[in-house]
Amino acid sequence: MYLAFGAALSWGFYGAMLHRGQLSLGSPMKALLCVGIAYFLLGVLWPVGSLAAQGGLRGFDTIGTTTATLAGALGALGAVCIIYAFRAGGSPAIVMPIVFGLAPLINVLVTMAIHPPERAPHPLLYAGYVLASVGVGIVLYYRP
Repeated sequence: MYLAFGAALSWGFYGAMLHRGQLSLGSPMKALLCVGIAYFLLGVLWPVGSLAAQGGLRGFDTIGTTTATLAGALGALGAVCIIYAFRAGGSPAIVMPIVFGLAPLINVLVTMAIHPPERAPHPLLYAGYVLASVGVGIVLYYRP
């Protein structure tokens, strides 16, 4: 669980830091390049070093490699969308609540489609969807 909180903390800072960098650099593409460099350092060099140390650089199956690469592309596409939302005048106080408020709702639907539940979801799931959506609206309406 502490790693999930670490991800939330990291991504909670993400939008504000990306926006600040983009403004300082004066170019959304310069900001995207910096994000790409960070992804390369942490997302390529780190696992290559770790796998090499464990002798695990072999045995990539097609399905796992394809879906994991697609997941990475979706993550990068999300970063591009955020950068262009900032470029179009959006601020982190508007863009990020939309992203982080809707992403979990989309995730549950996609996860249920990929891994269908054995029984129908509890009716309170739908109440959660409504409450989460209303929560995003309240955050956006009362943002500082």
